[in-house]
Amino acid sequence: MSARLERGAQGESKRGADAGSDGEKGRMRFPGVRAPKPLVSRETERQLSPRQLEIIDELEEKLADGRLADLTMAEIAAGVSCSLRTLYGIAPSKDELLLTIVDRRLHRIGRAAIEAMDESMRPLEALRTYLQRANEAVQPESVVLASDLANVRGGGLLMSSHESYLIAVAKSLLDRAVAEGEIAPVDTGAVAHVLGSLGREFSQPDVAAIAQGSPKETADAVAELLFLGLQADRPGS
Repeated sequence: MSARLERGAQGESKRGADAGSDGEKGRMRFPGVRAPKPLVSRETERQLSPRQLEIIDELEEKLADGRLADLTMAEIAAGVSCSLRTLYGIAPSKDELLLTIVDRRLHRIGRAAIEAMDESMRPLEALRTYLQRANEAVQPESVVLASDLANVRGGGLLMSSHESYLIAVAKSLLDRAVAEGEIAPVDTGAVAHVLGSLGREFSQPDVAAIAQGSPKETADAVAELLFLGLQADRPGS
């Protein structure tokens, strides 16, 4: 099994922010916040061959190379030098294959974002770190992905589930910031929603076309403006 997929299998059953922290000293904990359930379960993953696991990794890397959704299954198979039978053993259709690859990518980035935080951080520092790492999901190729997934059944639901998780983590950190006096009382749910949806918003093709930076750069910059505003309104500032 490839290193990336092995890590994915090990962390999947309780892969929320709360579950990701059990047993690792210093990891931030988020009780009650759970990541969306992976499309490929651990049991299903164990049934895949080593070659199929490698293909999933290869296809994730190819997401950045172009419009994977524009290819046929035969073309995808040729691109990774495997048979159609091997590819259909991973997913029964091209749409499901694309969703599987995107879902795995988002889970991988989400885990890295959670792991970037530790309990020594103040809430806003942790939130800033988390969002910057999570916004790796909105690199330039995400503009293509947003367009592709709009035409894939279940694509919108998949993206929304991951975004909802991001918003829940953000709200938890904002609640802590209020409780610790780092920011003034604020509607943390509303602010978390804005922060958590920046990546999706700036990945939309029409919005990305007018932004000066990449989707990630723009999302990070706007988030920073919001952080500055929250800190400016804190007690004693």
